[in-house]
Amino acid sequence: MFVKSGRFNTVKEAEVMGHETTADPIPAQHDAEAKRKVVNRLRRAHGQLAAVIAAVEQDAHCRDVVQQLSAVSKALDRAGFLVISSALKECLNHPGKEGAPDQDELEKLFLTLA
Repeated sequence: MFVKSGRFNTVKEAEVMGHETTADPIPAQHDAEAKRKVVNRLRRAHGQLAAVIAAVEQDAHCRDVVQQLSAVSKALDRAGFLVISSALKECLNHPGKEGAPDQDELEKLFLTLA
């Protein structure tokens, strides 16, 4: 998605400020296998986060809570890296494609996860 007004960095930021957003005019082409892997990793993280919440509610030992939090964090990181990896592959397979992230944008995304 993109923001009609150029004043916002993200769709979420624009929506919070009450500005209208529209769908990206170029549909993203995603590798079905990569998408499946990302969704599986996110579902795993979701389950692990539910376990963290349950552990905190049940007054579990801090060691157990921290171990579960670490697992959630790693699962989310891996999902993010897989998303970036898929974008890199797309850029290599279709260089110059309109709407594709450029090298600087991909680097910035990668570094947000590091």
